[in-house]
Amino acid sequence: MTQSFTYHCKQGGENALSVLAALSSLPKMRLKDAMSKGAVWLKREGKGNKRLRRATAELQIGDELSLHYNAEILALAPPTPQLIADEKQYSVWNKPVGLLAQGTLEGDHCSLLRIVEQQLNRDVFLVHRLDREAEGLMLIAHTGKAAAALSALFAQEAKQDIRKIYRVEVRGKLDGHGELDAALDGKASLTRYKLLEYWPQSDSSLLEVELVSGRKHQIRRHFAGVGHAVLGDPQYGSDNKDARGLQLRAVRLEFNCPLSRQSRRYSLP
Repeated sequence: MTQSFTYHCKQGGENALSVLAALSSLPKMRLKDAMSKGAVWLKREGKGNKRLRRATAELQIGDELSLHYNAEILALAPPTPQLIADEKQYSVWNKPVGLLAQGTLEGDHCSLLRIVEQQLNRDVFLVHRLDREAEGLMLIAHTGKAAAALSALFAQEAKQDIRKIYRVEVRGKLDGHGELDAALDGKASLTRYKLLEYWPQSDSSLLEVELVSGRKHQIRRHFAGVGHAVLGDPQYGSDNKDARGLQLRAVRLEFNCPLSRQSRRYSLP
């Protein structure tokens, strides 16, 4: 359960940690931990709303200080991502199951974005997303220029300069190859697939899937919509529970880099 506290500063020079301790009645050691893990926010005129990690920070008149404290979330230990390639302006990672792409109000220590920031000691910008339940390749930008260029690449409606390939296990048997094009959220959507293997004993198919468009949960929604739900999907489909978890992995990224003008291809080990 999340406890939220908000303080509006009316006199300058107050210590953020002391204010939070008085406001929440939580021990200062717990509050320091919450601050370091991204559960405290400072909204300041002209600077927006940002996470505040420094316990020694002093407030200014007009500041809005907020704490979103969830002991269960703060106690979580994040799984470790694997660095696949460091291209300096961006890096490519294998995000494990259970790791968020970016943080929430209650913290960011269990997010790929924060872990990469700490590990590489560079600025980090989210370019695209991968579900918490899924494993696979994610690209993180390290400059504003790289973030803008790569985000534009991923946002293209017609993916001429980028290919995103997944390995997906679904319920039932599909044809050797095909396309799913049901509109999602009122927008045209296209998913291509190729059958790699069918297992009669479990009545499940291993597919290579390419996202041509990029709607939220597109793969999961498209296959559930035709009666072949992704195994282990907790949200879409029926009769597809799987003790292994969501059977969806982003295994390959191919694109023409807008920064180097070179062709790039990254694959999971």
